[in-house]
Amino acid sequence: MQGTVDGFTYGLVTPVAAFLLAGMGAALGLRCTTRSLRTARSFKIGWLGLGALSIGSGIWTMHFVAMMGFTVEEAPISYDRPLTFAGLAVAIVMVGIGTFIVGHRGATRMALITGGTITGLGVASMHYLGMAGMRLQGHLTYDTPLVALSVVIAVVASTAALRATAAGRGFLSSLGASVVMAVAVTGMHYTGMAALDVHLHPAAGGPVPGGRPAELIVPLLIGPACFLLLAAVVVMFDPAAVAGEPDRDGRSARRSREPLPALVRGRRRR
Repeated sequence: MQGTVDGFTYGLVTPVAAFLLAGMGAALGLRCTTRSLRTARSFKIGWLGLGALSIGSGIWTMHFVAMMGFTVEEAPISYDRPLTFAGLAVAIVMVGIGTFIVGHRGATRMALITGGTITGLGVASMHYLGMAGMRLQGHLTYDTPLVALSVVIAVVASTAALRATAAGRGFLSSLGASVVMAVAVTGMHYTGMAALDVHLHPAAGGPVPGGRPAELIVPLLIGPACFLLLAAVVVMFDPAAVAGEPDRDGRSARRSREPLPALVRGRRRR
C-alpha cells in the first residue's frame, strides 16, 4: 500500500526554520574557514575545526527540523538513535575534510573542486543516513534521477560556497556564501524528499521501535544550538573573523608564502 506523505505538515514553519539554522551554521563555519586562510599556520587547524563543527551541526539540525514536518498519514514514524547521531559524525567529518582541503591549499581550482565535492557528498550522506534511521511499518524507495539531482545540487552549491568564501574578504561576501550553502543543504534535502516513496506493510499503523520526533527534539536542537551559540561568541569576539581582515600574523604568513628571490630583491632595494 502506498503511504500518503506530507513533507509540510506545519506549512512553511519547518522549511523556513530549517533554512535559517542551515544558514547560521554555514555563516559561522565559512567565516571560520575564511579566518583560517588569513591566519598563521599554528591557529589554522583550530579555526578549520571550529568551522567544520559549525557547518556539520547546522546541516544535521536543519535536516531534523525539516523532518519534524514530515509525516506519513497511515503510519507513525520513529528514529533509530545510533543512526540518527551517526549522521552528525558523518557530516562533521566530511565537511571537515572539504574545508581543510580549501583551508590548507587555498582557492586553487583543484582544491575547490575536491573540497566542494567532499563537502557536498557529506551533506548528501548525512541526509540519506538520517533517512535510513527512520522507522515505520513499511519500506522506502527512491527515484534514482531525483536522488542524483539532489547530490549534484549539494556538490555544486557547496563548491560555489567554498569558492566565494576563499575569494571573499569581507563580511558581506561570507554572508552571501552562507546563503549559497544554506540553499545547498535545504535544496538537497527537499529534492531528496521529493524522490521518496513510502510503501506500507498491510498491518501498518501500530507502534514502531525507536525514538519519536518529539522525544528527540531536545538533543537535536538544544545541543547543536548551544554549540552554534558558543561558536558565534568565539567569532564575534575576534574582530578579524568578522571583518575578514588578517591578524597580526597575517603579514608574516604572507611573507612566508612570498618567493625567496622577491624578498631578497626587496631587501636590496632598501
